[in-house]
Amino acid sequence: MKLFNLPDLGEGLQEAEIVTWQVKPGDSVQQGQLLLSVETAKAIVEIPSPEAGIIAKCYGEDGDIVQVGDPLVEFRIESGTATAPPPQPKREDPGAVVGEVKSGAEVIRERPSEISNRAGGGIKATPAVRALAKQLDVDLSIVTPTGPKDTVTAADIQRVAKILAEVGPMELLRGVRRSMARSMAQAHAEVVPVTLFDVVDIQHWKTGEDVTVRLIRAILAACEAEPALNAWYDAHAIGRRLLKKVHLGIATDTPDGLFVPVISDVGQYSAGQLREQLDQIKQAVKERSIAPDRLRGNTFTLSNFGTIAGRHANPVVVPPTVAILGAGHSYDAVVAVNGEPHVHRVLPLSLTFDHRAVTGGEAGRFLGVLMQSLSE
Repeated sequence: MKLFNLPDLGEGLQEAEIVTWQVKPGDSVQQGQLLLSVETAKAIVEIPSPEAGIIAKCYGEDGDIVQVGDPLVEFRIESGTATAPPPQPKREDPGAVVGEVKSGAEVIRERPSEISNRAGGGIKATPAVRALAKQLDVDLSIVTPTGPKDTVTAADIQRVAKILAEVGPMELLRGVRRSMARSMAQAHAEVVPVTLFDVVDIQHWKTGEDVTVRLIRAILAACEAEPALNAWYDAHAIGRRLLKKVHLGIATDTPDGLFVPVISDVGQYSAGQLREQLDQIKQAVKERSIAPDRLRGNTFTLSNFGTIAGRHANPVVVPPTVAILGAGHSYDAVVAVNGEPHVHRVLPLSLTFDHRAVTGGEAGRFLGVLMQSLSE
């Protein structure tokens, strides 16, 4: 037998979700024939057979998440000699105990353990309580301890188990949503975010004005005037790279999660061409046919969340970029014109920047030029 493992899919991706198998045990396949499709954080990838042969075993089912290097397919070699599949790594459970699990009514006399493990590193709980948590499928890290010296008790486990039973089963995040969760966690851990809020008067805009295109043109003008916000920050080197071309990421909401397709060198396009680019990437995202290279390399991000709802927000800067502009829902407001009150249409703006790489002055000047562009 010969194993074929999940290959390196590039882009630093370490896992993928099996979408669908195209083969089954007993099938004869040719080199290059499609074996299965997997979904990564970037796109759906088709994996071909590395050689011709007969499929002896398929590892994993539709919906399973596999890591790079995990076995996918076992091929039967010509000799027909069967070998046992490689042993899977054992997942040790430090909370497991031998013996009967005590009920919450019993007094637990064991010494609380603070052994670090995936279910609750550094959490004070006796072995019996850890076993009860395992039995009731309760993650110790989400339990608020009420015992002496912040020790988790059996009653704490039972309380949380009852709550979890009421809210329903766990829904694991997959594909794009899984990637989004990791990106947001990275951003929260690394970025020092600051957000500037303002509104710009757009009363003079023509009926049917393309808001997204106007925002893109304004971003270009602001990046030219204040290049510090069109940059990548390197946390390890503690340095930044200012970029001459603006590769704009457009935050796009879908039922599968948040995509950020990129329009490379956005400044090369006219207003009409920008609308064509926006329509193309929107359709490609909807069909899940967008190329992986169109989901990376952005230097600045635009989130036009106002098309859904909301005026202001705290958009999240995802490393290595250092800034993101959010445009809220436009509304009518009373403004002063030559000392007289008038009702004008205004557009709320939210500019978040990474204060490690961008100063408040740089961000303020950027926003000022952007608003001036939108006012013209």
